[in-house]
Amino acid sequence: MYLLYGLIHHVLMKSLVGKLNALLERLYRLPGHGRRMYETLNNYQMKPTLFVLAAGMGSRYGGLKQLDSLGPQGETIMDYSIYDAIQAGFGKVVFVIRKDFEQDFREKVLSKYEGHIPVEVVFQSVDKLPEGYVCPTERTKPWGTNHAVLMGKDVINEPFAVINADDFYGRDAFNVIASELSRPHTGKGDYCMVGFRIGNTMSENGSVARGVCKVKGGNLASIVERTKIEYDENHDIVYLDDYGFKETLNPVTPVSMNFWGFTPDYFDYSEREFRKFLDENINSEKAEFFIPLAIDSLIDSGEAHVKVLDTTSKWFGVTYAKDRPGVVEKFSELHANGEYPDNLFGK
Repeated sequence: MYLLYGLIHHVLMKSLVGKLNALLERLYRLPGHGRRMYETLNNYQMKPTLFVLAAGMGSRYGGLKQLDSLGPQGETIMDYSIYDAIQAGFGKVVFVIRKDFEQDFREKVLSKYEGHIPVEVVFQSVDKLPEGYVCPTERTKPWGTNHAVLMGKDVINEPFAVINADDFYGRDAFNVIASELSRPHTGKGDYCMVGFRIGNTMSENGSVARGVCKVKGGNLASIVERTKIEYDENHDIVYLDDYGFKETLNPVTPVSMNFWGFTPDYFDYSEREFRKFLDENINSEKAEFFIPLAIDSLIDSGEAHVKVLDTTSKWFGVTYAKDRPGVVEKFSELHANGEYPDNLFGK
C-alpha cells in the first residue's frame, strides 16, 4: 500500500512540476502583470535537491571513506556537505549507495540528519540497466558515476546538484550552485558545474587526476582528464601532456571535482546516452559511464550548455592515507575559527 501511495505521489508531483514550470516559462515572457505573477509563483518553486554519490570505495585508501570520522566530534566529510547544503538552501538529500552497506549507512550517517532535512536512499547495482539490456555475468565493476546519477530518476523532480560523498567542497561552492539552481530554468539542457581553481584542489602527498576545463563565454566547452598533476620543485603545478612534455597549469585554471547542477530532463538524456554506451561497451569489464562522457555528448550535439561557476572554496579530501591527518587538522581549524558549530546537527 505504501509503495502505491509513493508511486501516485511521484506521478502527481512530476506532472505538477512540469505544469508549473511550463506556466512559469510563459509568465516569464510576459511584461507587466505576467512578470509579477511569475515572480510570485517562482517563490513557491521547490528547493533544489542534493544528490550524493556514496556507492564507491576508495582504491588507494582502504575502507569506506564515506563513513570515516574526520571532524572533532566524529563528523564525516558528508556531514559537512549536508550541513553546508542546508545552509545554502537545499531542501532534500538523496544518497545513492550499495545495498550491502545500507544498515551501516543508515545507523552511522542518516540518523544524524533526522529533523534537519528530508533524506531518501536509492541503490546502485551492476544489474540495474535499461529495458532490453542484460548485465554480463562476469561484470562486477560499477557502471560509473552517470549510471549512479540515473538511480535518482524516480525520486528527483526538481533541479539538483551532484557531489561525491568523500570530497569536501566548502561553503561557497554550495552557495554558488544553490543560487544557480534556484533561478528560472526556461528550457531543457540548462545545466551548470562548479569550477574549482586547481590551486585549491592539490595534495601535498602525491599526484592527482583532474578534469581540466576549457571554458568559452562562461560555459563549458570541454573537459580533458589529466593524470599525475603535481607540484614540481618550484611548487608550480605541472603535468605531462600526451607526448610526455611537462606543461604548467595556472593555479586559477578551473577543474571539475564532480560538483554538477542539473534539471530533471537530464535523466532522459542520460538514459539515452547510457544506451549508446552499452551498445558499444556492455561486454567490456572495465568501461565506465562517467558524467563528463554524457555531458560532452550533449554539448557537442547542442542539446545542453553547462555554465561554469567560479568558487573561492578550497577542496580537500582523503586521496591518500597520508592525507588523513591533514584533513583532520583542517576540520579542527574550521571549527576553531567559528566556520562550523561544535556540533553540526545539535545532537
